[in-house]
Amino acid sequence: MSPTSGARPTTADHILAIDQGTTSTRAIVFDSKGVPRGSSQLEHRQLFPAPGWVEHDAAEIWRNAQSVIEGAMRQAGVAAESIAAVGITNQRETVVLWDRATGEPVANAIVWQDTRTQAIVDRLAEGHGINRYTEATGLPLSTYFSATKILWLFEQHPELRERAERGEVLFGTTDSWLLWNLTGGAGGGVHATDVTNASRTLLMDLRTLDWDATILGELGIPRAMLPEIRSSSETYGAVASGSPLDGVPVAGILGDQQAATFGQAAFSRGEVKNTYGTGNFLIVNTGTEIVRSKHGLITTVAYQLGEQPAAYALEGSIAVTGSLVQWLRDNLGLISSSAEVEQLAASVEDNGGVQIVPAFSGLFAPHWRPDARGVIVGLTRYATKAHFARAALESTALQTWEVLEAADADAAAPLEELRVDGGMTANSLLMQFQSDLLGVPVVRPKVTETTALGAAYAAGLAVGLWSGLDELREHWQEDARWEPRMPVEERDRRRRVWRKAVERTLDWVDDDTSAALPRG
Repeated sequence: MSPTSGARPTTADHILAIDQGTTSTRAIVFDSKGVPRGSSQLEHRQLFPAPGWVEHDAAEIWRNAQSVIEGAMRQAGVAAESIAAVGITNQRETVVLWDRATGEPVANAIVWQDTRTQAIVDRLAEGHGINRYTEATGLPLSTYFSATKILWLFEQHPELRERAERGEVLFGTTDSWLLWNLTGGAGGGVHATDVTNASRTLLMDLRTLDWDATILGELGIPRAMLPEIRSSSETYGAVASGSPLDGVPVAGILGDQQAATFGQAAFSRGEVKNTYGTGNFLIVNTGTEIVRSKHGLITTVAYQLGEQPAAYALEGSIAVTGSLVQWLRDNLGLISSSAEVEQLAASVEDNGGVQIVPAFSGLFAPHWRPDARGVIVGLTRYATKAHFARAALESTALQTWEVLEAADADAAAPLEELRVDGGMTANSLLMQFQSDLLGVPVVRPKVTETTALGAAYAAGLAVGLWSGLDELREHWQEDARWEPRMPVEERDRRRRVWRKAVERTLDWVDDDTSAALPRG
């Protein structure tokens, strides 16, 4: 199967994947077996101009992307002639608006974690409920998704809507921003996105895989500013001159969690993966069927290969997991590097009674409670920074258990094992606790950077480097496995205590607590 064909030299047997994440941008060069041969990574600034606000400088992200592309190719020892295609994967929902003529962002990017649009969400939900657009989009009304971020920018800067109506201001998630710049930018860049990213905007109809005219009309978002929606695996355009990738086709785009699912070779209905990154994201493949969750998950597009029917998924999104470790490092100074958290946590036998529920942006799946805020409970004079470290890791596993419990209820079939990926899977203490808490094996593949690998797979399929999904399944190899060891009684107790801690986060946001905060 080759969704589209590309005319690259026969020596072009590598794929370069750009993984534009929430905290960094990475480029990885993969060979024809899906093995990484070179990589480069740069962090970008996290901007917090007000409580609940999270922004990025999109221009900085583009500069970093150019640097890591060059760095990965240099480390891999390859030139453009050896690269068959480029794949892009990205943080989803984050909103970038830029000037078509100059190529400059018109404002900082508003990140998926940002909660400033809650007043807009409340206004849209009034008289309709948070499921106002769920039938069409698969998503509840939430600050998480892109649409309300666009509206906030329009309300703060009314001239932007007028310019957007004239096609002078463009919108995209960061995949669109990178694609546009890679393929020429203001000199003729391709303005497109794929179905997985479009499905996270609250603006795409899951059934038609096109922008929903009714929603656009009700929200007043001009279609002229939106990228063209295309499949996840096809040639969108060629990299413009001036780049070390000059002439290489950009041929794969997947939102980061869908890319990780693809990289885990979870192509079939019922297959599951969980990614441990800035947040945690569980995806359950539902095949070509659009399944509506009754237990707090969202419905999304898993992937679409060329002109083939789209595959769909249920997703459980957790806002804060890896970023909680960063918070311990950057805000509290309890550790000097994220890697230290495992050793510190392992220095104590348990969490000392401490529970951390990091509802910094409210609670996402399966609760969807924007009124929640983070809590640390169970504190006594006995608690140390080591107990905080252990509680932070345990909160990642406990939030994952809640989402998997919802997935089991929706699927009516219990999980038999959990495939995991992402940076936090290097933490054996966390992975063992996750297995203990779930009561099933946790399995990590040899290539843990499955997000970049999934984007590489999508691009390689489009240009014929790989023959189809069966060949990609053969690439997957197990690296490590953790089996549950915790007694059932203790597992159940841990779950009960967590539920009690979650209850303490609810109903915190009200007029009193938010009076001093900026409102959109």
